Amino acid sequence: QDHKSHCLPQGVTWHRGLHCPSRGPTQATLNPQPDFTVNAGCHMEGANHYRTGMLAVLLASLLALPACQAFYLPGVAPQDFKKKDVMFLKVNKLSSIKNQLPYEYYSLPYCRPEKVVQSAENLGEVLRGDRIENSLYQIQMRLDEQCKVLCRIESLSSGQTKAFRTKIEDDYRVNMILDNLPVAMVKMRKDEKANTLVKTYERGYPVGFKASLEGQTEVKYFLHNHLRFTILYHKDAQTDLARIVGFEVEPFSVKHEYEAPWDKASPILSTCNPGRMVYVTHDTPPQPVQDGVEVVFSYDVKFVASDIRWASRWDTYLMMMDDQIHWFSIINSVMIVLFLTGMVAVIMLRVLRRDITNYNQLESGEDAQEETGWKLVHGDVFRAPAYASLLASFVGTGVQLFGMAMVTMIFALLGFLSPANRGGLMTAMLMMFVFMGLFAGYFSSRLYKSFRGEEWKKTTLRTALLFPGISFVVFFILNMLIWGQKSSGAVPFGTLFALCFLWFGISVPLVFVGSYFGYKKPAPEDPVRTNKIPRQIPEQPWYMNPVFSCLVGGVLPFGAVFIELFFILTSMWLHQFYYLFGFLALVFVILIITCTEITIVLCYFQLCSEDYNWWWRAYFTSGTSALYLFAYSGFYFYSKLDITKTVPMLMYFGYMLMVSFGFFCLTGTMGFYACYVFVRMIYSAVKID
Repeated sequence: QDHKSHCLPQGVTWHRGLHCPSRGPTQATLNPQPDFTVNAGCHMEGANHYRTGMLAVLLASLLALPACQAFYLPGVAPQDFKKKDVMFLKVNKLSSIKNQLPYEYYSLPYCRPEKVVQSAENLGEVLRGDRIENSLYQIQMRLDEQCKVLCRIESLSSGQTKAFRTKIEDDYRVNMILDNLPVAMVKMRKDEKANTLVKTYERGYPVGFKASLEGQTEVKYFLHNHLRFTILYHKDAQTDLARIVGFEVEPFSVKHEYEAPWDKASPILSTCNPGRMVYVTHDTPPQPVQDGVEVVFSYDVKFVASDIRWASRWDTYLMMMDDQIHWFSIINSVMIVLFLTGMVAVIMLRVLRRDITNYNQLESGEDAQEETGWKLVHGDVFRAPAYASLLASFVGTGVQLFGMAMVTMIFALLGFLSPANRGGLMTAMLMMFVFMGLFAGYFSSRLYKSFRGEEWKKTTLRTALLFPGISFVVFFILNMLIWGQKSSGAVPFGTLFALCFLWFGISVPLVFVGSYFGYKKPAPEDPVRTNKIPRQIPEQPWYMNPVFSCLVGGVLPFGAVFIELFFILTSMWLHQFYYLFGFLALVFVILIITCTEITIVLCYFQLCSEDYNWWWRAYFTSGTSALYLFAYSGFYFYSKLDITKTVPMLMYFGYMLMVSFGFFCLTGTMGFYACYVFVRMIYSAVKID
């Protein structure tokens, strides 16, 4: 659903998810409104035949389905407004990239309604710290307003002054929402390729700013108390209905003056009066933040007709000026994959084939005694490793994370998790992780049974509690610290209870169900018999040291993803939208291939050195890429972020520790199963007496 990537012919109407009326009791004809028409701004030479063919196909489809019904995702359906329809402007959290703790809008002494009503939020929004509430702003569709007074604070108290100054010092920004669009400031950036200025958005607007007045050296704090909203709308010429396609704001700081006495019902401002042709500008004396000063909050509303279609209204928010970096990331990763694929091909097609042929041609006992290499350890290669139950639990956790990543990415690619669906991505990840517990239990029990283990219940319980338990402990400690800061990012008790219910009420039982079916099946037969007495492992060369080889093995998987990781961290900690799930899916496939191939290569070298303890090393070979991920997060912290306070710093490294641990389980499991299949395959191909 990347609207920029699709070129539909002029006039072709685009509908999301058509389904026949037989699936429900209601029937509706297709909505003929032109807002559904995709903007055909991507004309290409020589595409006339394509356009004609597409138009014919779509017209035939419309004739064949005369009564179909369009459906939309909840919360992201278009809304039509008549002229003078009341529109509800909602306020969201205060956010800062300098101090990562979000706060409620009304934690500052802004104008508040008599009754503050919180909007219903999904699990992902609550975990992100979103608190969406009603406001006093009154906006009517296509009705311009100027110098409209919101409220007045007669005298700032010392507590109110401190609250405003603290948020200005920490570069906090105010977030608002109108028709599911976040408010944004317009920033014109230069496009180096076309040598033109491009309109981009910067989410929210600053609470205020610090500056020194002309002729003074003292730095003072000033408050943005006047907002000029520019609302872009797309109008239907036939029905006179309109849809919101843009929500822009320009903040001003102005020390309002008015005709005394103050008339609460209809105050008359002398600093902003359209009847006298007096308007707020950036040259107006600003509003200082000091004890005892009076503050008047006001706003303007301006409606501007736009050619932007409703389906394309998020394009400006998602515009990236440096998408070529993503292609560099893909090319870099592909080169790593090609290099590793070449090594694996050499091992599989030449060395292994030669080894297997030579081994199978050995007939006499004397020849057998002269064997060297990986065939020598055939009697020990399938010996159960130390801490077999723990390894099975780690593998089950990795399978659970892999399933979560795959299904979530599929939904994201289909457009279900677009930025318009706030909190949808985090909610989907949590729910997928919970339901993938079924596969975690199944695969961990299958592996544990192949080790001839008997304590399958203990292994299953460890699988169900290992990753969620460690993550919950870290999360709970951080949540207590955030709660101590009175931040809206602190998860309420009810949400914590819901998370525990998802864990113990759904995930843990599913792990046990999967484990029951996995352990019930017979254990897979090993290709070769295991000797009763373990073989002595010869002294290994320095480059086959387990720590060294694992650290080397983790470099390439990390190298394949670290550029895309930069964009993911930027979306997490610099509050930018991440929507390039096509790139992410491609990088994820490259990560799977890289983990698979590097583990196979190093496992082959290990077996050739007559070291049969490959189980744990196969997991750690690709899993150590998580160490590089955590180290990179430290580099990103000191090079890109400006966090100085203790709690936000602990929050950053705590969450990155959880992400790194999950990445360890994910990549380790990929490498382990690749090595598992590889070892079974090569020992199945040789004749063992």
